Amino acid sequence: MANIDSEIKEKLRPGYKLTKLGWIPEEWEVLPLEKLGKFFKGKGISKDEIKKGGYPCLTYGEIYTKHHDYIREFDSFIDENSAKQSTELSGGELLFAGSGETLDEIGKCVALLENIKAYAGGDIIIFKPFHSDSLFLSYLLNSNFILRSRRRLGQGHSVVHIYSSGLKTLEIPFPPLPEQQKIARILSTWDNAIETTEKLIQAKTQLKKGLMQQLLTGKRRFKEFEGEEWKNYRIEEIIQAFQNGNAFSSEGYVKDGIPIVTMAQIGLDGTFNFNKQSVNFWPSENLEKLKSFVLHKGDLIIAMTDVTPSKNLIGRMAIIDEDGPFLLNQRVGHLRLNADMVNNNFLRDLSNSRNWRKYSISVATLGVQANMSTKDILRGMVTLPSIEEQDKISKFINLFNEEIQTLQLEVKYLQKQKKILMQKLLTGEVRVIIKE
Repeated sequence: MANIDSEIKEKLRPGYKLTKLGWIPEEWEVLPLEKLGKFFKGKGISKDEIKKGGYPCLTYGEIYTKHHDYIREFDSFIDENSAKQSTELSGGELLFAGSGETLDEIGKCVALLENIKAYAGGDIIIFKPFHSDSLFLSYLLNSNFILRSRRRLGQGHSVVHIYSSGLKTLEIPFPPLPEQQKIARILSTWDNAIETTEKLIQAKTQLKKGLMQQLLTGKRRFKEFEGEEWKNYRIEEIIQAFQNGNAFSSEGYVKDGIPIVTMAQIGLDGTFNFNKQSVNFWPSENLEKLKSFVLHKGDLIIAMTDVTPSKNLIGRMAIIDEDGPFLLNQRVGHLRLNADMVNNNFLRDLSNSRNWRKYSISVATLGVQANMSTKDILRGMVTLPSIEEQDKISKFINLFNEEIQTLQLEVKYLQKQKKILMQKLLTGEVRVIIKE
């Protein structure tokens, strides 16, 4: 009966065969990594040994933070003495992170494509393929398709480890070399497009920061406003009201209701970072009792607490740009501005300026958690031009914001396309054409 079922399935998918990994093309094999290359370990390279120049090297932490799929350029270097104590690479290797904080990230790898002399530090597992395309293997081993198998190899709780003994047994779908190379070229095309767009975002963001600093301090003016003086105000002089948030108890959270806005929704660039999957909700029937804490689209909020190591969030503002209602959580403030004196967007952008950043950090009670009081916010000084000049400055800055947001959406779209391509190409669901 089993043989009959198998024959029926084979007829349903001509050109494919059913394996323990699922359906793969007939020309492909299922092989463990130990048959495709040899493993060895990185060693040495402490943080104290890292230099600005010398021999290029890689630490296991950089596999997570600096590189994706393959190494584009090295950020760390060591001197000759450290190099002698480390493991030399020659190009074509796959470098696995041997330690991590979660099962999902453990065993992430990057390919060293260039034939250059470089060095791998401790907690890096090195794999040198015999006759395979390194970039193809890196895409495959980092794919969601293989992630499930990688997770099973992780060991530990607070710190998760993976070992070459486990990686050797990892079985993968393995196409002929020409098909590997073609798949790698296709996916790298998407990587190049993503990288180019991300660099454009960085360039526009830097240009925006420079212009903001000049426009928000009056160092650069629009011609029609030249000669007009800017005036100093305390925050309390330009607002109609200030509202602190409510202390919502986790016991009252529900699966669906009114979203609660916390400091996590305030971005370091003044964006409103809202995601329904990452917020808590409060019963909607309680909305009338909590009307003092209700937020709507267009409202300006400020972070009064900061738990980031750099304390770079405290005092930053954001504008609600999603349809509400929302509820204001404790340690987040709501500023209702006097619209005749100050523009919401202008004050939000001003909260990212050097002067306001310096003031916010100077008055905050620092520690593991930095706090800024209502009194400190209200006493904070800002220098404002006329409301007409504020409007013009805000519109100009917003043009940059819109361009950057469009590019960010383009990156997300390209990443989504790449993810779909990886699923189809790396499993053989979609075949590539190989010219003879």
